[in-house]
Amino acid sequence: MLQRHSVQPRIRGRGREFVTRKISSGVAAIKAGRQEKLHLGNLEARRDWGYAPEYVEAMWRMLQQDEPDDYVIATGETHSVGEFAAAAFAAVGLDWHEYVVIDEQLKRPAEVDLLVGDITKAKEKLGWRPQVSFQELVRIMVTHDI
Repeated sequence: MLQRHSVQPRIRGRGREFVTRKISSGVAAIKAGRQEKLHLGNLEARRDWGYAPEYVEAMWRMLQQDEPDDYVIATGETHSVGEFAAAAFAAVGLDWHEYVVIDEQLKRPAEVDLLVGDITKAKEKLGWRPQVSFQELVRIMVTHDI
């Protein structure tokens, strides 16, 4: 099993075009006084957001299996874009209602409203389950961008 380290991980993969990074970097910029508002689209879209280092651990566990198989690696829970924004602003002591602007041009016409993974097989066969909560994931991202 992989060891969890106390060192703050570097966030590399997601660019600011992804809503989670757009929110975390926007919150950091607002907190620092470099930005006044955060423009977002559909706050109701729900996603299954998880912590990448834990997903890497799940991949490692897959490679330890005697036979290859398909697994869904996710958290098994969903949160809306609005919940993500609220948690991100709360992480720096701000009320998201004061800073978020709904921009109709940012709404996607073909948006999938709900994405959530069923992690039953990963739990049963790999003994894997996510450990980092949604709130902690958001805090890690915002802290990184600050």
